[in-house]
Amino acid sequence: MAQSAPDVLAAQKIYKVSEITREIRALLESRFSAVWIEGEISNFKRHSSGHIYFTLKDESAQITAVFFANANQFLKFEPKDGLQVICIGRVSVYDQRGQYQIYVQRMEPKGLGALQLAFLQLKERLEKEGLFSPERKKQIPLYPKTIGIVTSPTGAAIQDMFKIFRRKTFGLHVFLFPVRVQGDEASREISDAIDRLNQFEPLDLIIVGRGGGSLEDLWAFNEEVVARAISRSRIPIISAVGHEVDWTIADFVSDFRAHTPTAAAEKVVMNWDSFKERLREFRERMQMGIEGILTAKREALTGLQECYAFRQPLVYIHQLSQRVDELLRQMQNYLKGVFQEKRQRFQNWVGKLEALSPLAILERGYSITFDEQGNLLKEAKQARVGNLIQTRLKTGTVKSKVTEISESS
Repeated sequence: MAQSAPDVLAAQKIYKVSEITREIRALLESRFSAVWIEGEISNFKRHSSGHIYFTLKDESAQITAVFFANANQFLKFEPKDGLQVICIGRVSVYDQRGQYQIYVQRMEPKGLGALQLAFLQLKERLEKEGLFSPERKKQIPLYPKTIGIVTSPTGAAIQDMFKIFRRKTFGLHVFLFPVRVQGDEASREISDAIDRLNQFEPLDLIIVGRGGGSLEDLWAFNEEVVARAISRSRIPIISAVGHEVDWTIADFVSDFRAHTPTAAAEKVVMNWDSFKERLREFRERMQMGIEGILTAKREALTGLQECYAFRQPLVYIHQLSQRVDELLRQMQNYLKGVFQEKRQRFQNWVGKLEALSPLAILERGYSITFDEQGNLLKEAKQARVGNLIQTRLKTGTVKSKVTEISESS
């Protein structure tokens, strides 16, 4: 006998929405507690809380994903839309929406390591900001005297640099700021050390680096915090990280990239070496010059010692005295002759002037007549009846009054 509909319903368990959701969640979490899922990121969003929300999709399906802040804080690269990734996590249900999703615990880029991708992403971003621009790089001092080094106090890098510095005698002052160069806290210690050293006025140069290692070992020098500290340093910085084939973000931002810590030390003392060589050349040239001068003066002194004046000084003085007397007589005779010649020429000129003088005619019986103002009268018409005139004779002057004027034709 068939049961009625109410009887069938009474025999079945009826779930609430929350109850069936919990059941589904339990089934999913027990079956997919740790699953790897590959897909393309879309709808990427980073919340102010630090949580990351996105969708993983392929050509025919998609799944919502959540990457909580406590799990993504060690993520090296920056996820973005279109990036192919592989995520590991647990599949569960978001009760409020009844939506299944994956709670990501770890994420890796597909086909490219996370560190390598993070390196490329940061390099591209900082390059766009101009942190690698040659125009902002500071000149490395030619002759640095005080040098700060940021590295591990126990690593091979500092020992290699000290070997170079100890061979030199330039009086270099080296300050080691010990830091960790590997591990989670290394980048913060390195950036803090750079900032601290910039507070020391005497420093001419800073070297930041470590010995070689894997990409993971060198990662502290690829962190943005280190790049920012290098870029804001007022003191020139040499980056000396790893080996020649190793490139880090610090190398691009620094004012000079040395292939190795040893090469950085060689860069510091390079100009000091050439300076020392030039000093040696100058010293040798100066010694040769002084020796040449001393030799010439010594020969001159020997010549003076052998000359007649030093061998018979009194006789030489008497000869000089006699020569002075002779020159004095010659000078007196010369001056006497000059004076006589000048006197004779003067007398000749006096005779010529007297012959040309208008007063000379008075000696021959002639006279000269002037008006009252002393003007010379050359013609009769210059005078007037009644005017007083003066007539100069050979001896004396005659004053007279004009009573008549007669002009000759």
